[in-house]
Amino acid sequence: MNLDTALGLDREPHGSSDDPDLLDFSANTNPEVPPGVEETYREAFAAARSYPAEPPATFREAAADYVDCDPGAVVPTPGGLAAIRATIALAVDRGDTALLPAPSFGEYAREVRLQGGEPAFVAAGSVLDADPADHALAVVCAPNNPTGTDYERGELERFAARCRAADTTLLVDEAFRGFTDRPSLAGTEGVVVARSLTKLFGLPGIRTGFAVATGEFGAALERARRPWNVSVPALATGAHCMRQDAFISNTRERVRAERSRMAAALSERYDVVPSEAPFLLLDVGEAGGGRSVERVVADARDRGVAVRDATTFRGLDSHVRVAVRRPAENDRLLAALGVDDGTATGATTDPSEGDDV
Repeated sequence: MNLDTALGLDREPHGSSDDPDLLDFSANTNPEVPPGVEETYREAFAAARSYPAEPPATFREAAADYVDCDPGAVVPTPGGLAAIRATIALAVDRGDTALLPAPSFGEYAREVRLQGGEPAFVAAGSVLDADPADHALAVVCAPNNPTGTDYERGELERFAARCRAADTTLLVDEAFRGFTDRPSLAGTEGVVVARSLTKLFGLPGIRTGFAVATGEFGAALERARRPWNVSVPALATGAHCMRQDAFISNTRERVRAERSRMAAALSERYDVVPSEAPFLLLDVGEAGGGRSVERVVADARDRGVAVRDATTFRGLDSHVRVAVRRPAENDRLLAALGVDDGTATGATTDPSEGDDV
C-alpha cells in the first residue's frame, strides 16, 4: 500500500440506510440480536478500563468452538473486513494478480489494488472451476454476496487442494455462512477463513470478527496483528454471541422459511436468483415491467422501504438486492415492490421494533 495508490481509489458503495423513517432492506444484517447482548456489553465496561488480554483467550476459544477449529488458529479482528485486509496484505505484492469472483463484495478488488495487485475476475458461480495457478491469491465468498450462491464443502476442499498445489493462498469469506447449516472451512491447510459477527448477530457497529489460518500463513497473520486490536466490549460481546446456539438455530429457520416465501412471491413479477443467504437478488428489468433500477429503488423508498441498488456490483445492470427480515417486515417489502403472496400478517412494524441494542 502506498500514498499514490490510496489516493487513486474511491470508496466502494455499500448497503445500509441511516434514515429512521425507512425500513432497511439494503443491508444484510439480522434484525434480531441474541439475548443478553446488551447486558454483556455493559458489564464489559469495568474491564475496559484496562487493555484487553493478550492473547484474547476467551474469545479465541469461543470462536474455535463456533467454527470447529483449534483456538491457536484464531486471529481476532475488528470485523470481517479487517481479516480480509490482513490476508490480502500478506498474500499480494505489487504486480501480483488475485483471482476474484464477480459479481461479489467490492472490497476484495479494492484491497488487492491497495496492495498494488491486479484483480482477475471470474464468474462467481463458476469460481471453483477456475485455475488458481499463477495467482498470488484466490477468493471465494460462501455464500456469495450479492447472488446468494453457496458451495458444498467437498467442492471447496477440492478447490483448496488445487490452490495448495499452485502455491496460491485461498481466502474464503464466510460472512454469511453462519446462516446456513454447512460447516466452515476453518482449519483447512492453505486456507484463510474470514468470519464476521456483523451479519448473523445483527451488530454491525460493534466491529467484531476473526480470521482462521494454520501453518506459516497463520503464524504471519498472528504476528502481524496489532496488540489490543479488538476492544474489550467487542471481545466479550462476540464470545457471548457465538455461544448462543438456540438463537443461531432459530435465525436459520426463520431466514430459510421467509426467504422461500419471499422468493415465491417476488418471482411473480421479477427474476429471482436462487439464494442460500439472508438476501435475494432480483432482476427488475424486463420481468419487472421494464422499470429501471432507479425507479424501483425510488418507488420503494416512497413507500418507506430501502432496497439495495445492486448495479454497483460488477456485471449487474438491472438488479436490486433485498434482505430477509421478520415476517411482518417482509410483508412491507413485498407490498413496496408491488407483490402480495396472500399471507400478509396485517401487522405494522416499526423499523426499530424488537432490537435490543
